[in-house]
Amino acid sequence: MTLTPVFYTEIAAASSIVTTGAEALMDALHRHGVKHIFGYPGGAILPIYDALHKAESKGWLRHILVRHEQGGAHAADAYARATGKVGVCFGTSGPGATNLVTGIATAQMDSVPMVVITGQVPRSAIGTDAFQETDIFGITLPIVKHSWVIRNPADIGRIVAEAFLIAASGRPGPVLIDVPKDVGQEEFAYTPVSPGSVIPLGFRQPLSPNNSDIEQALGLIKKAHQPLLYVGGGAISAGAHATVKQLAERYQIPVTTTLMGKGAFDEKHPLSVGMLGMHGTAYANFAVTECDLLIAVGARFDDRVTGKLDTFAPNAKIIHLEIDPAEVGKNRRADVAILGDVAETLALMVQHKSSTVQKPKTNAWLKRIREWKTRYPLVIPSPSGAIFPQEVLLAVRDLAADAYITTDVGQHQMWAAQYLRNGPRRWISSAGLGTMGFGMPAALGVQTALPNEQVVCIAGDASILMNIQELGTLAQYQLPVKVIIVNNHWQGMVRQWQESFYDERYSASDMLDGMPDFVALAGAFGVHGIHIHSRVQLRSGLQKAFKHPGPVLVDIHVRRGENCYPMVPPGKSNAQMVGLPNDSGVALRKKSTCSKCGVVNATEHLFCYACGMEL
Repeated sequence: MTLTPVFYTEIAAASSIVTTGAEALMDALHRHGVKHIFGYPGGAILPIYDALHKAESKGWLRHILVRHEQGGAHAADAYARATGKVGVCFGTSGPGATNLVTGIATAQMDSVPMVVITGQVPRSAIGTDAFQETDIFGITLPIVKHSWVIRNPADIGRIVAEAFLIAASGRPGPVLIDVPKDVGQEEFAYTPVSPGSVIPLGFRQPLSPNNSDIEQALGLIKKAHQPLLYVGGGAISAGAHATVKQLAERYQIPVTTTLMGKGAFDEKHPLSVGMLGMHGTAYANFAVTECDLLIAVGARFDDRVTGKLDTFAPNAKIIHLEIDPAEVGKNRRADVAILGDVAETLALMVQHKSSTVQKPKTNAWLKRIREWKTRYPLVIPSPSGAIFPQEVLLAVRDLAADAYITTDVGQHQMWAAQYLRNGPRRWISSAGLGTMGFGMPAALGVQTALPNEQVVCIAGDASILMNIQELGTLAQYQLPVKVIIVNNHWQGMVRQWQESFYDERYSASDMLDGMPDFVALAGAFGVHGIHIHSRVQLRSGLQKAFKHPGPVLVDIHVRRGENCYPMVPPGKSNAQMVGLPNDSGVALRKKSTCSKCGVVNATEHLFCYACGMEL
């Protein structure tokens, strides 16, 4: 049989052509709109990389060579979060495939659409403990929406079409396609499959929201005196930010978001109470404790949000808007559950004939929340001595207000969530799995997808080391990511817990002062580095970094023993926070009076919490 290349965009869906499995895979990915792939080659996946070389020469797509497969998974994940498209990554068999597992689990926990393609040993060798053989299909079963091992190359077009449909539909998530080496090499008569033309057996799209459920929900909203919108990552996935705002403004309902929901509601809006949960704002946690109606939008009542579950919104009726039936009633029983796409649900709610504008019943409730905001603001320490980590985030907020932000995991992540303001899809952080090492590969994924946008990674000195090798990827592709290390020489969150709950036994959490020299390490990769040790260097150093045309690593040495407050201790209710301003022992900045509305702002020196005006 003579090989005829498949690389002809004019192939009709009903036509077939003799080609290899690997080239058929490239054609199928191209037909599904894939523009970028993050990956790392190896023996079992080499036939696919050979076909990839031809696809790149045609200008179909671009491959980004990461330095570790986990970095590729995180990059594909963040690519999807930033764009709403399906992210794609490659890894070879054995250790290449197992290196992807953490990234797959991260995407699964945070409901991110991703297609993971792994090489596998030849079909005849499967099950023989061949060199670099692992059962990645079996290993990943609990952390994917669906998976396939391709036994017949003729199935490639169908399986790719199914994979993209399943990854992006309903509650999004990762899927895996395992391709034996000989499947990639085998010639066969390939028939292309158009996107959306194949419906997998048993597949169902989410149903439209039930009108009677919407009417019940609106009835509860109209009766409520202390309602609260609790908005999660599902609102981001669904693109529901506009209708969240409409519902909030119509009924004057305050809005709190989860870590995943940041960006779904403007945090400068007077109705915003910021993030809730373990390191949420005091006023969000007080509000959720005392509300009489909680409207959950694409949120799953996670333990880091609820604290002690039986004290979470104890006096509230619950309306739960959710696309995944498995989440309804899992942790908290809903009085009204509306199943379906949350953007569609919210749109139907604000358009409903009974959704008339009435005089809000929430004036007293909003006044009480304003009092909480005044009494329990986020603490911004008075500038003295070493740089406080909060100052770093406020400087980033000043100088890179519209940036896409990725984070690693730890104290710096929580400070970033507290102090940064982001629009939809501009906040990208590992929430459910809490994956250290996520931030920098995530940033390179976002920058690849959006080359003209500013991308900033907020990292800690411990977590950045988990995937520090991706500095090489930033350098190779000259991706102008700005990596900002909030360096306190600790595994900061671990140290905080050891201080608070383990009688200050700091077991294996000290990262040692000055090790490594991050600027020297960045230089070894060809990335520009900046040291910042003093407050006078902070803004000027960050300004230089943001103006630099290529990637930059900024190592900012901050106060070593600073804790992230407020904090809900484990096993406590959200109202039982520690580290509130009146007991933290930290001096606050001078109060600032808003020239527009006259409200006194205790600490937020950029925007008035009452009217959103810049101060």
